[in-house]
Amino acid sequence: MAEQREGARRRGQGELEALVLAALREADGPATAGWVQERLGGGLAYTTVITILTRLLAKGVVTRERTGRSFTWTSASDQAGLAAHRMRRVLDAESDREAVLASFVTGLGPDDERLLRELLGQSGDEGED
Repeated sequence: MAEQREGARRRGQGELEALVLAALREADGPATAGWVQERLGGGLAYTTVITILTRLLAKGVVTRERTGRSFTWTSASDQAGLAAHRMRRVLDAESDREAVLASFVTGLGPDDERLLRELLGQSGDEGED
């Protein structure tokens, strides 16, 4: 059994969610959990796929609709939306939001800082008439 584990690689946090979300985005329409499982190569148990889809639903990243006795799932967000959700979750868990945001911004490279300033400028312009 130890030999089997040596070849197995533990996935990073959020990696399975990203894979499931990518599969849903490739679907022509709403997809079943079984379709997602097949699309990912069958290396995941059906129950694992359901668990991941349910977590994504709780995060508002996917939607589901009852179809017969099962559900079909649709991506409501892209990879950037999922990453943004994770960032908000981390920020919400901290008591000093200002310090966390300040530390994040000071750690940005010049290109990312410029992009952030542009995005903040655009969002500020939306409130003006």
